[in-house]
Amino acid sequence: QVQLVESGGGSVQAGGSLRLSCTATRYSFSYICIGWFRQPPGKEREGVAARYTNGGRTYYADSLKGRFTISQDNAKKTMYLQMNSLKPEDTAMYYCAAARMASSTGCGGTWAPSYWGQGTQVTVSS
Repeated sequence: QVQLVESGGGSVQAGGSLRLSCTATRYSFSYICIGWFRQPPGKEREGVAARYTNGGRTYYADSLKGRFTISQDNAKKTMYLQMNSLKPEDTAMYYCAAARMASSTGCGGTWAPSYWGQGTQVTVSS
């Protein structure tokens, strides 16, 4: 079973940056899709970004391309989400999620994670 530990949320002014971290424990960092979802206040959860640990195929929500970057550190078994030029509408609870996959097909988009982190709050003030 994959356990996900998140960190890095917080409060920032519009235009600022934050980096979220998601460390996978209790499982090899191979052949898994890891990504983030977010849920703004009063809205439904939406996919943000995802990356397949083998080969590095990435997915981004169209509205976030160019501002958010997902990357990985295999030695630390950690996936990062660098968020730049943050806007008030980026305010949400961000959840790290993962699914074991034999290939990168299906990583991102409408994928259905099997494992979830505890969530970390990101608040962007204007």
